[in-house]
Amino acid sequence: MAGIGFGAVTIDGNSIDNYKTEVSNGLGPRTRIISLSKTNMTQAELDAAILYLTAGDVAGTNDAHTVAGVTSDGGDSAGTAFVSGESDIVYVALQGTGAFTAASNFGTGTTGVTSALVADFDNNF
Repeated sequence: MAGIGFGAVTIDGNSIDNYKTEVSNGLGPRTRIISLSKTNMTQAELDAAILYLTAGDVAGTNDAHTVAGVTSDGGDSAGTAFVSGESDIVYVALQGTGAFTAASNFGTGTTGVTSALVADFDNNF
């Protein structure tokens, strides 16, 4: 039987093995986990940092990324939900191969938020 998942198919004269597996982490070409830290971070400060991450800044220093997920220390009530004015650490999963540079005063128009690289999953095996 021929078709998706059943072996090689021919497209435009080229034989393609449509079920070939490759070494991969399943997270895309590159995924980074970063932390954003500030005592009692506000929603506006978090929004400014996320905007900075998605828009990018200086090419080759802080390129635009896709935010794949956000979690937090939960503020004073614990848990993982961000609580404006209470949460001190937010973890962000970034996807993209562009540059990321950890810094203080991280974000667009804000001060006091510090970013740090926590983990880097590079799918360049």
